[in-house]
Amino acid sequence: MMSGDKAIPEYFEASVTMGKTTTQQVSKRTVASEKDHANYTLKQLWLNRCLCDQRPYSRPVKLAELVLYSLRQGQKGEELNAKKTYFILSGGETWLEDFGEVIVMHPCKLSFLSVFCRRQGEPPLENGFLPYLGCALQFGANPLEFLREKQKKYGHIFTCQVAGKYIHFLTDPFSYHSLIRQGKHLDWKKFHFATSAKAFGHGSIDPAEGNTTENFHHTFIRTLQGNALDALIEAMMENLQYVMLQSRTSKFQPHTWVTEGLYTFCCQVMFESGFLTLFGKEFNPNHDKNLLKQETQRARILNALENFKEFDRIFPALVAGLPIHLFKSAHSAREKLGEALLHKNLLKRDNLSELVMLRMFLNDTLSTFDDMEKAKTHVAVLWASQANTIPATFWSLFYLLKNPEAMRAATEEVQSTLESAGEKISLDGKYISLNRKQLDNMPVLDSIIKEAMRLSSASMTFRVAKEDFTLHLENSFYNIRKDDIVALYPQLLHFDPEIYTDPLTFKYDRYLNENKEEKTDFYRNGRKLKYYYMPFGAGIAKCPGRLFAVHEIKQFLVLLFSYFEIDLVDSNVECPSLDQSRAGLGILQPSNDIDFRYRLKGL
Repeated sequence: MMSGDKAIPEYFEASVTMGKTTTQQVSKRTVASEKDHANYTLKQLWLNRCLCDQRPYSRPVKLAELVLYSLRQGQKGEELNAKKTYFILSGGETWLEDFGEVIVMHPCKLSFLSVFCRRQGEPPLENGFLPYLGCALQFGANPLEFLREKQKKYGHIFTCQVAGKYIHFLTDPFSYHSLIRQGKHLDWKKFHFATSAKAFGHGSIDPAEGNTTENFHHTFIRTLQGNALDALIEAMMENLQYVMLQSRTSKFQPHTWVTEGLYTFCCQVMFESGFLTLFGKEFNPNHDKNLLKQETQRARILNALENFKEFDRIFPALVAGLPIHLFKSAHSAREKLGEALLHKNLLKRDNLSELVMLRMFLNDTLSTFDDMEKAKTHVAVLWASQANTIPATFWSLFYLLKNPEAMRAATEEVQSTLESAGEKISLDGKYISLNRKQLDNMPVLDSIIKEAMRLSSASMTFRVAKEDFTLHLENSFYNIRKDDIVALYPQLLHFDPEIYTDPLTFKYDRYLNENKEEKTDFYRNGRKLKYYYMPFGAGIAKCPGRLFAVHEIKQFLVLLFSYFEIDLVDSNVECPSLDQSRAGLGILQPSNDIDFRYRLKGL
């Protein structure tokens, strides 16, 4: 390792623009003091060809002593965002702006980087131009186009170095089952356990680490599916109506139009209703009509929402590896959410969900977590229940408002369902009630929600290799190394024109057959697909809360159409683009909000 102001080895070069022009040898440059930091934009970084080619070296080649460095909050006195970091070049520091998504190593941990070389029998390898980062910037800029390009170049399986990890992307939907059935060799929990601990700040929830013996996946299935789902649906139906008709509209003038951002509206209604459903209420609004208590409770939940949004804003950076102390306000927001969900505070609330009650019991009996770590496992539950449901709700409603034919079909189904259930809409305080069976018998809304999620989902399915093994596909096999990641990116599937005609167009009846029932027959190259719709993942790792999430969105739409008149302020408004910064995490948020207006019907 080199220290002080020694130059970088001559074999390491970089192209750096200073202002508009200069390219220079980074190995010639050192920075004497913090005040001398200049703003640089990294345009291209490459290695000498003799280090970059894929010759079969017998051992990794040590490269320049290059690391990405965590900005020390206390010393620098400013907050790091996801587009700024320190670049340490053997003792010299260069300030980089607009560097895109970055991975940052911890302070003072300088280390050697090495080139991963393809072995015989392994998938084709794309190392990228950037040491350690590899293909991270290209992938982060546009994952779908990047993977399409590599698929065209290499075929249906290839390896990319992304932020120090080697990810084998499997893009043939007929081979997905080959990955999903490899439980003996592939671990689906390791990545999720590590990500949760890193992002939410609790200790490892991997039973092998000794902090807890709880089987989290089993807990979620037990409390989010089966009979437990019925209770959640009932509670959510009541809470949505409380929020829509009392909490939000208590000060509205009857028949007066209210203009608001569509995403803002969905965010507030779904967060408040979902929070009350899972984490209970400070009082029972059916028995206590005290407006001050209602306003106080709502103020606390909306404050929690602001903390949630602040934390969620930097969540992609946390998953990428940046420590949360670099984000002062987000760190504070996460801690405040944890304080609100301490067991001593939850015990004061009424109507806690079975999920939260069981998690509290298991935390207290099976874990060695301290009080704040227990609370942060509840923050993880809160995030999981909201982060994808909110944008999915937005997209479902937005596409309905933009498509009159879809809106007519949806409202007709809602009216028919309410009539069949004997439910009458009124504003006299009597809430609508639809049970799980009735909600499940709404194929038009199902299709609309599926189509909206198909167009906005960018989830990624990960498996980590437990050992070196051979992955057998339909007509070939490949060697996979221990600790490598095998991944599926379902957006490739969702936007495949051979599976979905006009894949970028919203078609509300895409998932309906000729009899207006659920369509499950989708084909590629004349062959029927087992996997054609994967926003919730697949196999044993499929999201255990997916059923509740879809029912929540369906309930939201049913109630909105029943009680309100709604339309877009500008009927010709363009569809907002997808915020790609969250690619790989689930449903993408819109890049901007859309104005809409609503008012209570004259019932």
